[in-house]
Amino acid sequence: MSAGMTAPTQTPTMTQIPVVDLAASFDSAAGFRACAQAIAQACADTGFFGVVGHRVPAAVIADALAAARGFFALPVAEKLRVRRERPELNRAYIGFGSETLARLAGKETPPDFKEVFTVGPEAYPEDAYHTCAAARPHWGPNRWPEAPAAFRPRALAYWDAMQALKLHLTRLFAQVLGVDADYFPSRMKHSPDQLRLIHYPPYTQPWEPGQLRAGEHTDLSLLTIVYSDNNTIGGLEVRNRSGGWVAAPDFDGFMVNLGDTMMRWCNDRWKSTPHRVVNPPPAAGGSAERMSLAFFAIPDYDTRIECLPSCTDAEHPPLYPPVTMGEYRAARFARTANA
Repeated sequence: MSAGMTAPTQTPTMTQIPVVDLAASFDSAAGFRACAQAIAQACADTGFFGVVGHRVPAAVIADALAAARGFFALPVAEKLRVRRERPELNRAYIGFGSETLARLAGKETPPDFKEVFTVGPEAYPEDAYHTCAAARPHWGPNRWPEAPAAFRPRALAYWDAMQALKLHLTRLFAQVLGVDADYFPSRMKHSPDQLRLIHYPPYTQPWEPGQLRAGEHTDLSLLTIVYSDNNTIGGLEVRNRSGGWVAAPDFDGFMVNLGDTMMRWCNDRWKSTPHRVVNPPPAAGGSAERMSLAFFAIPDYDTRIECLPSCTDAEHPPLYPPVTMGEYRAARFARTANA
């Protein structure tokens, strides 16, 4: 490993997911370095960590959750008016039975028990970069529902808040990866990021054998930032290195995890860890409803993903061949779609 990257001592078996207070990282250079080291340890252990002190206004989160609840409460026919146009295009409404995330891990299960509304970048130029064949399906117009009336502005306000948090997190990553602070932002100037509003409804009948709210998978993105409104029933679980499952902490903050893109850049020094959303106990009834706001930070589709110099040496040759973000992401995401 190059001297540019400090190697944390790896925890043999993760038993709980750490929570990092980002407040100090905004206040001083020393606080920034301390937060970066704490995040680096979590990334080496399991690729998951919680964050508080993130400066995202509580009202922005509450408004986005309210907008999501209002949309998913609409009749199915209304939601289908803004359904996605093609399986490989991650935009607009994706209904029940439409997605099986376990396929990202090479497994076949019943469809995930959830429905989704996905938002992409709202404003972009109609130039060759954004409209050529290589730009599809990474770029395309959002399809907005007519109701609830505040859905669009509230979703976009949350989008803007996630852009700021994404930028801060990537600069914390850069601090310990031996690259310039703008290494990742410079490769995300035209990010086809995605905000997925995810509704996990209460169960009205037994689920199918092997069916989960979201099947075991790893994310394709650089990083994922998730806020959930019900972490106690039927929530996120992360697989540790011993093969056991660890529940995410119940706290008022964001869960952050690395995607496969970052793992490839880091040559497996940091992990993109399998995770899932488990079913609630049958006795939970209506209290088991859960809403998640999942933001996926994605490099430009023409960004070349290859091993960072600080993550390779004579004993650690590059594990993955170089690939563009577009080539890697489009093929894998299309596998999750059902008819």
